[in-house]
Order: sequence, then structure tokens, then C-alpha cells
Amino acid sequence: MSDYLTDIGVNLTSSRFDKDRQQVIENARRENVGPLLVTGTNVKESEAALALCKQYEQLYCTAGVHPHDADNVNCDYIEQLRAFASHHYVKAIGECGLDFNRNFSTVENQQQVFAEQLQLADELKMPVFLHQRDAFNHWKDILQQQFGSQIYGVSHCFTGNLSELKCCLDMGLFIGITGWICDERRGQELYDIAKYIPLDRILIETDAPYLTPRNIRPRPKSSRNEPKFLPYVASTLAQAMNIEQKQLIIHSSDNAKQLFGFAD
Repeated sequence: MSDYLTDIGVNLTSSRFDKDRQQVIENARRENVGPLLVTGTNVKESEAALALCKQYEQLYCTAGVHPHDADNVNCDYIEQLRAFASHHYVKAIGECGLDFNRNFSTVENQQQVFAEQLQLADELKMPVFLHQRDAFNHWKDILQQQFGSQIYGVSHCFTGNLSELKCCLDMGLFIGITGWICDERRGQELYDIAKYIPLDRILIETDAPYLTPRNIRPRPKSSRNEPKFLPYVASTLAQAMNIEQKQLIIHSSDNAKQLFGFAD
């Protein structure tokens, strides 16, 4: 068992980290945060994530296409993702899913690209790193069409209601909680339902550089989130689940190891 927090969602390829990426990784380690799972959101970013894993220790990554990028895939994108997935650093297919909130890509293309990535994950027997916003029923249907009733993966950055949470749990998914839970303006519902998440299904993530926890004191000068802030998510989540923070850290890190196969 580990006293280290595992951050299962970091957009470390973001240009907001270009000036001090190594320092960001070192800062995380000083706060006992690691390993870090770097999110691949399209072919280019997945390739960049894999390159970071080869450069720095305690990094792993995903390979996938976010629904925002579904309109822009090339005809061979699945083959490219398959090639990335052959590397031992790549631990999941994704970030993939549906986003009907912004619809940066057409609904039709989102659904097709999502389904194709699920087929790849099924073929490779890899977990899926899932995105969903304002599309729950369509998302659930596509998942169940591919995998049936039990799905091996994580609902990344979960912000849904109790009914959606219970549905995700019934499907076998792990639940990824971010700094959203630290936001009293929009995260109260998530705070209230967190107690329903079993300890053997909980995962913690920053989604850095996004979703900076609002309970950081003193408040950071920059709005950029970093993995070093993950303990603020953990403390709020532990409070919401009415458990000791150390207990949460141990279980969430063990769950990450189980789902993604991180090395000791």
C-alpha cells in the first residue's frame, strides 16, 4: 500500500507547462504525488504524452481522441493509436467519449470516433479513459453496445448526479474525482453524493492545468492547476466521504495501480 497520491489525469502536454514542465513534475513529487497519468487527447497530443513518459520517471499516459477532436481525425488514426498502445507506458485508450455541451465536433463524428476507440480498447484488452458531458444516455448506450454490462475503465472528471453515479458503478466503472468537488458554487451536488462511491472504485485527479481547487490557501497567483495541488482534492473528498484522508490516499492509489497496471 502507498502513502503517495496518484494523479490519474494530467494534461501535461499543455502549452501552459512549456516553461517549467520539469519543475511541475518535481513539485508534485515533493508533495508525494505520483505516478502521474498524462492524458492523450488526439493523435498529436498522445504522441507528445508518450514522449514525456520516455523523458521523465513516474509518468504514464493514455492514447486517444477527445470528442472535441472527432471532426479532425485522419483515416489511419486508429492504427496510430494502436501503435502508441504497444508501448508499456500507455495504460489506457482515451480520453474518449461524448461532449454535447460544446459540440466542437458533430454528434455523428463524436459517436463514431468514440465507438471505434472502444473497439480498439476491447481488442487490446485495455481500460478506457472516458469523457462525458451532457450526453450521458448516448454515452452509456455506446459503452454497453461494445462491452455489455461490465466496463473496465474510469469515468474521468465525474460531475454527474446520483442516478448517473449509480449507473456508472453498476457498469463497473471507476470514478475519477477532480477539484470540481472543491468548488462550492458548482460542485455541491458532487460533494453530497461522493459518500456513495465505494472505496474500491475511487480515483483522484487534477485534470491540470484545469479545475484548480478553490480551497487552496493562500490562493495561488496563477490560475494554472498542477499535480502538486492534488492533496486539496483528497482532503475535500475524504471529508465528503466521511473517511480519513490517509485511507482515501491508500485506496485511490491502489485502485489506480489495479486499473492501469502501474509498476511499484
